[in-house]
Amino acid sequence: MVLWASLILLYQHLKQCIMNGAIFFSGKYGSTEQYANWIGEATGFPVFDIKDPNADPSKYDYLILGSSILYFKLSIRKWVRANLPMLKDRSKILFSVSGAGPGDKLNRWVAASLPSGLASQMEHVGLPGRLDHSKVSWWVRKMLWIGSLINPDPEARKDERYGFDYVDKESIEPILEMVGQFKRSEVSVYQ
Repeated sequence: MVLWASLILLYQHLKQCIMNGAIFFSGKYGSTEQYANWIGEATGFPVFDIKDPNADPSKYDYLILGSSILYFKLSIRKWVRANLPMLKDRSKILFSVSGAGPGDKLNRWVAASLPSGLASQMEHVGLPGRLDHSKVSWWVRKMLWIGSLINPDPEARKDERYGFDYVDKESIEPILEMVGQFKRSEVSVYQ
């Protein structure tokens, strides 16, 4: 908790720097939006749902993109393709939110969802998500149940059958550290 408070103070101080950043997110059930809002509070960056007509990445130098993963794909993928010219040549962080932990499987899903080469131009942070069976369709619940029957991991089987909530505010710390590093490098360039 002390680390969190220190990071917030650091970012509030750094908000006054030259950096012009924003957060753009796409989510379905609320956990991606929650992370985007926490990151926005800590950095002072405005937060935009990509459905918002004012969600214009061309106005910002530094972009944080947030996306849920649905059916092994980033929910923000179509928006990224539509805005690709505005995303190039800008510093970017991508955070994905899912039940899958960080690793090769998650990295493959992310790379397959983005235009060729874009994943290598950004930092990716996988954040833990939430699955609330009361918010998903009957069809999704059945598909999760079937998937749980063939899943060899007993913990993952339980999560698929009954849901989970691993959303954790402290898990955004790596993103805040990246933003802080970028802000510090911007300040040193202008001093």
